[in-house]
Formats: sequence, C-alpha cells, structure tokens
Amino acid sequence: MNIEKITQRLHAIRDQNDWNRFHSPKNLAMAASVEMAELVEIFQWQTEEESRQLPTDKLEHAGQEVGDILMYLLLMCSELGIDMEQALLAKLADNERRFAR
Repeated sequence: MNIEKITQRLHAIRDQNDWNRFHSPKNLAMAASVEMAELVEIFQWQTEEESRQLPTDKLEHAGQEVGDILMYLLLMCSELGIDMEQALLAKLADNERRFAR
C-alpha cells in the first residue's frame, strides 16, 4: 500500500468537489466515527461465531465501511501532518513493550 499515492488520490477527489473547507480535523474525526458506527451496525445482534462468518454481502459491506474509515483517517493524518505509518509503527512498538510476553 502506497499511503502517499492514496492520499494524493483522496486530495484530488476532495479538491475536485471543493470539500477542503469541510475537512477540518474535527469534521474528519466525526466522519470516521460515523463510518465506524456503520461498521458496528453490521455486527449488531450477531453471535461471536456469526460475526466471524459473515455472508458475502455483509463481508463486502464491512469492507466498504473499513475503506471509508481508512480514507477519513488518511485525510486526518494529512491535515495534522501525522505520518500514519510512523504513528502505527510507534503504537505497535509500544504495545509490544507493554503486552508481549
């Protein structure tokens, strides 16, 4: 995955639609939260086993929601100057230090 190229494509869509004025970190965080709620809704009322064996249509829907969430997070990182890969690697190292045995 080339985060820089994906971000450039997201910026192109944003700029073509004049959405930059709406893409504040606050709004992007709220949009990501809404998309996360849509992902959660796919699993609502399912058993643990059912949640691990989604039918094809629900699995596709889950993938779309994950994509939406990732796009908003990439845009947020761009707005705030956060290197997403570095942030992820730093958090992973912290979790390994705290939880790996």
